[in-house]
Amino acid sequence: MYSNLIKPIKTAKENSLEHWLDKQFDRLYRRYKRTLHSLLNTNGVVLTFGAIVLVSCYFLFITSPSELEPAEDQGFVFSILEADSQTTLDALSASTDELNRLIDDVPEIDNVFIINGSGGTNNAIAGIVLAPWDERERSTQAILENEIQPFMESQPGLSSFALVPPSLPSPGGGTPVEFIIGSTQPYEAINEVANNIVGKAMQSGRFIFVDTDLSIDRPKQTVNIDREKAALMGVSMQQLAADMGSLLSGADAGRFSLDNRSYRVIPQVARSERLTPDQLRQFYTRNQEGELIQLSTLVTLEESVQPQALRGFQQLNAVKISGVPRPGVPLGEALGVLQEIAATELPAGFSVDYAGQSRQFMSEGQQLVVTFFFALVVIFLILAAQFESFKNAIIILVTVPMSVCGALIFISLGFTTLNIYTQVACSPSLGLIAKHGILIVEFANQLQQEGRTKREAIEEATAIRLRPILMTTAATVLAMIPLLIASGAGAGARFAMGLVIASGMTLGTLFTLFVVPAMYLFLAKAITPTPTEHMVSTETNHDA
Repeated sequence: MYSNLIKPIKTAKENSLEHWLDKQFDRLYRRYKRTLHSLLNTNGVVLTFGAIVLVSCYFLFITSPSELEPAEDQGFVFSILEADSQTTLDALSASTDELNRLIDDVPEIDNVFIINGSGGTNNAIAGIVLAPWDERERSTQAILENEIQPFMESQPGLSSFALVPPSLPSPGGGTPVEFIIGSTQPYEAINEVANNIVGKAMQSGRFIFVDTDLSIDRPKQTVNIDREKAALMGVSMQQLAADMGSLLSGADAGRFSLDNRSYRVIPQVARSERLTPDQLRQFYTRNQEGELIQLSTLVTLEESVQPQALRGFQQLNAVKISGVPRPGVPLGEALGVLQEIAATELPAGFSVDYAGQSRQFMSEGQQLVVTFFFALVVIFLILAAQFESFKNAIIILVTVPMSVCGALIFISLGFTTLNIYTQVACSPSLGLIAKHGILIVEFANQLQQEGRTKREAIEEATAIRLRPILMTTAATVLAMIPLLIASGAGAGARFAMGLVIASGMTLGTLFTLFVVPAMYLFLAKAITPTPTEHMVSTETNHDA
């Protein structure tokens, strides 16, 4: 195919772009070779620099902000609203209807929908739909911080928070932070510990909203019946229970047909007659003689409170702490704050666990280190088999921390976070950087077989391989530009991946071009060619 498709190579004209590029690469080749020769005179300094880069990877990793996924502009905001435990559905609807004013106050908002009574008569959820990306200048996060959240905080009688839902499907209750406190102790003891953690978490200033899912504030009315008086007045407990059930429960008593349609029969007093517990005293029942007896003569009401719900986790009594970090606070930092507080606040017999996005984040983070370690082991074994040398495999693997350091520098500076996309982006950059090491080591070994000394071989091999290494790096980095300037849907994930690949390739290549030759000079075995090997290598090079 080459003989039929490629035209004969002609000498480039002096004023052509090809000639100019060749001159620049020749100039770069000579300058790099001089610089490398000077640095290899102080090989210990270069190796020390490589060791510093290797150690810095750990510190850059632990100081990098981490989360499950980067924030995405989805054009949608989700909100959970909660009123006082004794709030009725009508009062809740009147309060949440105020959210409709956002459509008039914020031009970027297209629609607002509200579902009252979700999870109880005092709970509601709301969704705020924004205009398409090309019809607004501000991002969803900016609108949330500057318009939506301040508006919700100003609404009286409502405790609410708003957030951009996760772009990846995840289980849980919807909030990013779901921190579980579990124990065999009673719920009251767990709730006391959880409330202490919530208070200190809010004092840290890292959260917009933190609360527990255990609220012992649900009103309860207990009907106490004077059985002796009821017996004296001829009222049976069975009749009393049946009358109260018919008046209040709203159960189906049957069906009737009208115009070929079936309708349920629900016996119940009018709503206006059952708005308060005291109205129960005005109801009547019948005694055995059929006489009407007012309930106020037989019953008394006892008011108390009870939990909204009692939940368990991993077969333990549990209280879930739900939270929303402030903008700019990654999920890993928010969970770290709660872990530090729990370490000092939790007494003996209490444990910590996670749910939803937090559980996914913790499991993914632990798997990353293990997976990365085994990947390096497999790569090392493959390289050792390919080069038939453990030393050459180690020299090539030196490129890995060079690339990792280049990527983590920009993550630790806050340009992006350590998330599932940046973890994926490490794979191609590590592979390409390792290829640089393979090119250098393989060619240096060939030059040694031709009779060059180890230092001459590595200097010549690195300088000759400079052009393909730089072209590979340039092509990869330029391919990341569309990801770095992306906007709209999916821009967060694209930017994270593009930044890691571009920075890892650029800085990793820069470090590799000096550290790998120094490591080769320090660790590689000097190859003494036999006369036969020297003759074959020379003839092969001449034919090429």
